[in-house]
Amino acid sequence: MTGRVRIVKRAAKKGAGGRPAVSPARRAAFEVLRRVEEDGAFAAPLLANLPGGLSAEDRGLAYELTLGVLRRQLWLDRVVEHFSERKTGKLDVPVRLALRLGLFQLRLLTRVPAHAAVNESVQLAHAEGFRSAAPFVNAVLRRATREPDFDPAKEIEDPLERIAVETSHPPKLVRRWAAAFGTEEAASFARANNDSAPAAFRVNTLKADPAALVERLRAEGLSVAPSRVAPDGWRVEGGAGASATLRGLADEGLVYMQDEASQLVAHVLGARPGERVLDACAAPGSKTTHLAALAGDCALVVAGDLYEHRLRVVAETCARLGVKGVRPVALDAEAALPFADETFDRVLVDAPCTGTGTLRHNPEIRWRLSPESFRELPAIQSRILFEAARCLRRGGRLVYSTCSVEREENEEVVAAFLQTHTDFTQTQATRTWPHRDDVDGFYVASLEKQ
Repeated sequence: MTGRVRIVKRAAKKGAGGRPAVSPARRAAFEVLRRVEEDGAFAAPLLANLPGGLSAEDRGLAYELTLGVLRRQLWLDRVVEHFSERKTGKLDVPVRLALRLGLFQLRLLTRVPAHAAVNESVQLAHAEGFRSAAPFVNAVLRRATREPDFDPAKEIEDPLERIAVETSHPPKLVRRWAAAFGTEEAASFARANNDSAPAAFRVNTLKADPAALVERLRAEGLSVAPSRVAPDGWRVEGGAGASATLRGLADEGLVYMQDEASQLVAHVLGARPGERVLDACAAPGSKTTHLAALAGDCALVVAGDLYEHRLRVVAETCARLGVKGVRPVALDAEAALPFADETFDRVLVDAPCTGTGTLRHNPEIRWRLSPESFRELPAIQSRILFEAARCLRRGGRLVYSTCSVEREENEEVVAAFLQTHTDFTQTQATRTWPHRDDVDGFYVASLEKQ
């Protein structure tokens, strides 16, 4: 397999339906991965909107293949480079994705027969018009089946780089976490980012009785357990069947799918009936609808966001859940907010962040972060927090939260705020971790204005 591989894109030989036969699940996973790779899309919303004709089994496999490839991307690419003697960055995107999908199935999905993993990846190359690449894909995957014990991480001497390849994270990200939290903690966190997160939800008490709905789910054979992190939160194990059931309930507005750590934020804010509440960074409405439901209809919740189309999503979510009292307002939370001083009883700043706590759900984020992200976002977060604090009445509560694990975005932002706002006192600070709590990595700080 030496020498340069020249891949020529040509019209593929079509089978039934106009293209070579590829299973629906693998075709769906390939299309999502291609959108992520070429368009910078996020996998989660694409997977949530897979074609309705997919069976529950195909939908579950498409989820597993897509997220598995994104979580193991660096490790898979090192394996491809070993067996192909080519840098993956020089391969055409469809060929690279076909190889990643094939290798993921060969190495990490034991229930998939090797011949199916190889043949379908070859067919994907055909289907995308890369007929000349099909022998190349076949050769790489066949060689991988003959050498099943090769592990690119074992050959690396540097411990942090070894962790990076073993867990498929950018080495700079692993080094950042090791410096902040220690090597052992960084390794545990990185490994947990590649685990599948259980489905988590809260019951919409405006439309359903929690006890009755949970009993219904259990009667249907789902394993439902109360959250250990969020009051009134729930988690479900059960794969594609559980996802299909919960998706149907979510469409009816009976439940809202939300990570347990994210659910915790509204409880910390603790909005009460009759209060005026500002959610300064509200879209897509997860925490807005939760805190509004907890506070009751007689509370006024102002949901702010920079973009009108994102506020429409908030409004649609409120309508589906039957949440009232929410008033969407287009605003720039970094600039002067259009409210007088001390207008609100409670203020939530769920700040824009790097999202490093959500890598189980959004594995592609790890490949998109840049050094600029870690420099620029804390400044943005601080500006939003400073302006939001102006709008809080004395005796009120301000909650600052992110789905990031970075100290620069969390403890350091709050510490800088408290240095210049001596009329505020921190009353609570909570961190959650995937490897410790089996939930997203979140930071939540509660501040009270004296």
